[in-house]
Amino acid sequence: MPILLVVDDEAPILHAFGRLFRAPEVELLTATTAAEGLALAEQHRPDTIILDINLPDQSGLAAYEKFRQIDARVPVLFITGLGTTDQAIEAMKLGAFDFLLKPLDIKTLRELVRKTFEISRLMRVPTLVHERETTPDDGTDVLVGRCPAMQEVYKAIGRAAPQNVTVLVLGESGTGKELVARAIYQHSRRAHAAFLAINCAAIPETLLESELFGHEKGAFTGAERKRIGKFEQVVDGTLFLDEIGDMSALTQTKVLRVLQDQRFERLGGSETVQADVRLIAATNHDLERLVAEGRFRSDLFYRLSIVTIKLPPLRDRTEDLPLLVDHFLRRFNRELSKEVQGAAPETMELLRKHAWPGNLRELQSVLKQALLRATGPVLLPDFLPPLGQAEPKSATDNPDWDGFIESRLTAGSEELHAELLELVERHLLTRVLNHTGGNQLQAARILGITRGSLRTKIRALGITIERSVSADDDPD
Repeated sequence: MPILLVVDDEAPILHAFGRLFRAPEVELLTATTAAEGLALAEQHRPDTIILDINLPDQSGLAAYEKFRQIDARVPVLFITGLGTTDQAIEAMKLGAFDFLLKPLDIKTLRELVRKTFEISRLMRVPTLVHERETTPDDGTDVLVGRCPAMQEVYKAIGRAAPQNVTVLVLGESGTGKELVARAIYQHSRRAHAAFLAINCAAIPETLLESELFGHEKGAFTGAERKRIGKFEQVVDGTLFLDEIGDMSALTQTKVLRVLQDQRFERLGGSETVQADVRLIAATNHDLERLVAEGRFRSDLFYRLSIVTIKLPPLRDRTEDLPLLVDHFLRRFNRELSKEVQGAAPETMELLRKHAWPGNLRELQSVLKQALLRATGPVLLPDFLPPLGQAEPKSATDNPDWDGFIESRLTAGSEELHAELLELVERHLLTRVLNHTGGNQLQAARILGITRGSLRTKIRALGITIERSVSADDDPD
């Protein structure tokens, strides 16, 4: 019969396991310290180990390495009642089979133990040939949530982090894609080097190529000196490309070459630059649909999606709302010098009923507004701002001008006036062309410029408009 070793210092937990797993189906071994567990593992060679992270003599994470020295093939399930997302990621990064939070779900536990027994059996039985033995509280942004969907996210981060592979993070705006990218970086082998994040939708397309790959002096008008791009700047580190679905075909091609060959040329240059960089990308677009429509390179999509992590929208994880509200209240209490201890049940009910089209970003805004209106230690429904149901405007409909300016100031831009004017012009032309259904003659009339000038601007800005030919437009 399979042997199950449980290492936990809580007597009720060991008692519960004794009732769940009995002979003759399972031989159960129990220990209250890591040292006892290691001795039992050395003597009995269990098929599965269930290991508490918080043990009296040493942490379960530290003990895990010693268990692996005894037999690295044994599946290990971590359990804890005081778990953090960092611990979940660290456990999965170390190679744990899974990570469970107390109180344990009996059905899930039974199924996982069954799977680990089968995996352990398959690893031990030779296949035709002889097998040889061979949420912090400091105001910073963190991943918060215990729902099943978020636990899957933590596990995926733990699996992906130690591997030097590209990762694609999918999710609606405001779900925390950059937090996932940072978590992967912090738990990776490149954590000693730099982490840089670029929002591809916030930078005009004509400037994005220079931002990523740099340019040589004289590469274009205004290029008065050589510029080192992010791929070169973040050598040995991690580069996070947010909203990669908004990237032009030309830039997609250059990013693909970096992923394939780990080299590129600066804009206007011929020197080949080596790029030892790990790439994490994110988007709120349906990339598979964009590939089918010919708007995103299929080969780049396959390169990016070696590991794909999908973040759930807030409306699909309302069971995490109490945790999220508590986290953000503590954070904003410090920022706003408030002492609100929690939300009233009626307030929580209103928050649960809301669709949250803006996800976590919208929740933060609502809670901050409520705190500014709050009097007393409890957040009452009257303090909440109106909770509308309309979908938030996209970045294209409502550009974040201040965010763009701040990002360029942080990047040390010396061409901010031209960059902002180009962003404004791109936004204006795109809106007018969308209004006219792509009819350039009508768009030029609305803008008060000639058709030729409009065409020149469209080419220079790389604007692509989906349209049908109209009777008053040219056949071309």
